[in-house]
Amino acid sequence: MAAYMRSVICLFSIERNVFLTQRSGVLVESKRYVRGLRRKPVRVLFPENETGKVLKPPQSEPPEQNVRRLKEAKAPSTREHLDETDSVKTRSNVQSSVKHAHVGVTKDQVDGLRFERAFPGDKRLARLVSVARSRTFREHQGKILLEGRRLICDALDAGANPQTVFFSTVDRLRELPLDKLRRASLVKVKFEDIKTWSELVAPQGVIAIFSRPDPSRMNFADRSHSVPLSLICDNIRDPGNLGTMLRCAAAAGCHNILLTKGCVDVWEPKVLRAAMGAHFRLPIHSSLTWDDIESHLPKPVTVHVADGSCEPDRSRETEVNASHNLSKAGDYGWVSSRPNRRNTRYEEYDSDSDADSDDERLSLPRVDTKLYHDSWARSPTALVIGGETHGLSVESVQLAEKTDGHRLFIPVAPEVDSLNSAMAASILLFEGRKQLLQLLQTSGKKRQPKAERHVS
Repeated sequence: MAAYMRSVICLFSIERNVFLTQRSGVLVESKRYVRGLRRKPVRVLFPENETGKVLKPPQSEPPEQNVRRLKEAKAPSTREHLDETDSVKTRSNVQSSVKHAHVGVTKDQVDGLRFERAFPGDKRLARLVSVARSRTFREHQGKILLEGRRLICDALDAGANPQTVFFSTVDRLRELPLDKLRRASLVKVKFEDIKTWSELVAPQGVIAIFSRPDPSRMNFADRSHSVPLSLICDNIRDPGNLGTMLRCAAAAGCHNILLTKGCVDVWEPKVLRAAMGAHFRLPIHSSLTWDDIESHLPKPVTVHVADGSCEPDRSRETEVNASHNLSKAGDYGWVSSRPNRRNTRYEEYDSDSDADSDDERLSLPRVDTKLYHDSWARSPTALVIGGETHGLSVESVQLAEKTDGHRLFIPVAPEVDSLNSAMAASILLFEGRKQLLQLLQTSGKKRQPKAERHVS
């Protein structure tokens, strides 16, 4: 009886240890595999035809054989996963290589014109822009800086030689005449870099470095509307005023523009922006002496000077006329009392007394005055505009006297000092154009009856 009771207790313990759980018709031995399931969840999929089939619990196996069997079962799935991963990587590598090859062929050229991309840390734009803003560099290296689509297009149409073009997008590059950029270096940079070095409030995303243009080699636009009128800028040192004068001269159809050595550089960025492309519409000769200016004027020519103070105080004018002691140019109040000393070299300079004695020995030119709307443009004419700070130089008045010119003035309302030099230049230039066109029309009408009489 005791032996029977021991066998019953042993059987009960075995049945308690082996707990069979029924889920979806599948019997699983929970005690043996519960630790493995907690470590790494595994999802088991069975065929549809065996869903309702009840599986018997596996027979007990030694732990070593069970681990070996599980490793062998997982090995094929791992191998298949690695094969799929390798195939995906290979496919992505092929696609990326094809994509990069496509980029190298199409996106590094525009309509057959190749360009290069600036890498991070490329200092070419910063270096060229910084040095191109220096007048010394522009004069010694012969390079100028142009910014904006319109200005660059005007330069290319006039035959200027581009060296390097920096642009932010391909669309910006396509806005330029690409056939004229074959010999230039094209560099694509970030818009942030252009914005950093641009002087514009709203940069257009394109900056170009050109060779300094030679007026004698430029192909200017149609000059059929030009008149025999030249503009001479004398000591114009404000970039905005000079640029506005160039723009007015181009609009009035002037023959050419001459600048003395005291003027601001004509290729200054501010002058370029104010001129709005006038640099590439008519010849501009800069840094000239007065002897060079005479050689650039037609023969014969009449030189007039713009005088903003031809009507000084009457009491002062009476005193000056009564004394008849007009030995200095400064006595008139409309011309600089000293010549342009930039064009003169002195070996020794002791004191200001020598300069005063030189001024006293200067003979004042005698030039008559005229209102701006009177008839003064009757032949090839040149107009001299002086700077607002230093006024006209003595050499300009001497040239006016030599060519029988006049002092032209524009009456203004009382208590108004004078007009801006650029405004005065625009008024006088368009008045001169009107008088010259009337003269040409009158001479044409006179020639026509003579030709008819000759034919008859």
